[in-house]
Amino acid sequence: MEDDAPVIYGLEFQARALTPQTAETDAIRFLVGTQSLKYDNQIHIIDFDDENNIINKNVLLHQVGEIWHISASPADKGVLATCYSKITDSRVLTCAAVWRMPEESEPGSHESPDEASSTAHALELLCDLDGAGAHGSVACVVWEPTGDGKRVVSLADNHLLLWDLQESSSRALLAGSAALEGKGQLRFTSGRWSPHHNCTQVATANDTAVRGWDTRSMSQIYCMENAHGQLVRDLDFNPNKQYYLASCGDDCKVKFWDTRNVTQPVAALEEHSHWVWNVRYNHSHDQLVLTGSSDSRVILSNMVSISSEPFGHLVDDEDLSDQEERRPEDKSQEPPQDGVIATYEEHEDSVYAVDWSSADPWLFASLSYDGRLVINRVPRALKYHILL
Repeated sequence: MEDDAPVIYGLEFQARALTPQTAETDAIRFLVGTQSLKYDNQIHIIDFDDENNIINKNVLLHQVGEIWHISASPADKGVLATCYSKITDSRVLTCAAVWRMPEESEPGSHESPDEASSTAHALELLCDLDGAGAHGSVACVVWEPTGDGKRVVSLADNHLLLWDLQESSSRALLAGSAALEGKGQLRFTSGRWSPHHNCTQVATANDTAVRGWDTRSMSQIYCMENAHGQLVRDLDFNPNKQYYLASCGDDCKVKFWDTRNVTQPVAALEEHSHWVWNVRYNHSHDQLVLTGSSDSRVILSNMVSISSEPFGHLVDDEDLSDQEERRPEDKSQEPPQDGVIATYEEHEDSVYAVDWSSADPWLFASLSYDGRLVINRVPRALKYHILL
């Protein structure tokens, strides 16, 4: 059973920002933001045609600066947020804004890069999040996962800011804020909004700590003080199992936590040989965990023991036919084991972003700093093992 070959797409510029188009559940679509100091930066809309194994793309201009982070609205396909750097008063400030993509930006194949740039449309600015930079440089913007695309959280230096987007996202109203207290220059590095607990919890990373916040009171609810030996780079919530959270960092480790008991992780992975920049749970099958690192590798792991289906796909006795019931060997099967499923080595530079498609649960993309986007699939044998 041969697996499909990876599909590789090259951007002309360096890049580190990637997101699936979250509200799009039919087409396999990713958004990539570039980092160029000399030329206008771009957002590439990447459509993957999985039947023919080809990529169609469209390019939008993002003229305000280098893109450090990108996130798509969960409710409106055309809306996204970027964190970008701009120079003001001879200092570099990372700002955040909400944009709308033009209506006609459905990807179609362009013949050449020159033609693509000549037909590139600019993004329409909907609103700035803290345009004056009063709270500092923004590390990331996260959307309320199951909401109507009206609430976002931005992390700016040591501030956690909750915004209400009003009047079709053309105005951002600060609805709440919290700040890290302590010595030194405290700074958030990343954050995720939990899809559980009625979307009232946000987790953040700063230095070696992971903290949980309640968005109703904007107060801290839990803290893993030394979650990692070095800087924590990224977090993700298990989409199917509340209280479960994954973190990764510069100690080359990926750790899994139960936020009800923060003294020690429930599991850990140590497969990368350099900083781990990204960790992502599969939305449908949460035993599948994806990580990307500056060792240039993407690793797909099976964390089945702490997943929502630790014994594989359970089938009720009533669902079995008489013939199926007569197979005793099924009863004594070993439960699936945790471990690495596959290591992907198509990148030659640091992998700064990995993410699952929002339309196809077996497909994921990874992005390295040299502008190489690779689309891969979960090995077919594992896919059938999970499904059957």
